[in-house]
Amino acid sequence: MEKQLANSAPLGLLGFGMTTILLNIHNMGFFPVSAVIISMGFFYGGIAQIIAGIIAFKRSNIFAATAFTSYGFFWITLVGIWMLPDTGNALAGATPNSFLGVYLALWGIFTAFMWYGTWGASKVQQFVFLSLTVLFFLLAFEKWTGIESVATFAGAIGIICGSSAFYLAMAELLEEVKGKKVLPF
Repeated sequence: MEKQLANSAPLGLLGFGMTTILLNIHNMGFFPVSAVIISMGFFYGGIAQIIAGIIAFKRSNIFAATAFTSYGFFWITLVGIWMLPDTGNALAGATPNSFLGVYLALWGIFTAFMWYGTWGASKVQQFVFLSLTVLFFLLAFEKWTGIESVATFAGAIGIICGSSAFYLAMAELLEEVKGKKVLPF
């Protein structure tokens, strides 16, 4: 008898949620980007979500597989965007804000389609993807316009988005551990 793989969604959601909360505390202006955000982005937001995505592929859950691996690589590329300019490589220069806005808008478009994929799923899952769509477009708009108050507002949306993913992770995890619904989702 083949052993069934565990549900990787709580791991992926926690990697996404906790990293998103930390980055958006920065976006609200409370802390600069530092080793805390970079490490969470690379290891937990990035690698842990990719692992969760690979497990979801093995479980034939194409939505979760695509979401977790894609957003895991989002975090790794974001860390690269921040760190590669410091390597001195001429091709790895700082990204102009207007181009960073394009990067964020592309992620917003992808996320809008993923949100559509959640219709019919849990309300919390729908909320995670809707709030993330709004977050990406707000951050893109801020990069294109330079209006700092947009980043602050986006940061608040991001904290709410990350917190909703954290909640969904705990709801799914506790349901599996306890064998019954503990938190509604």
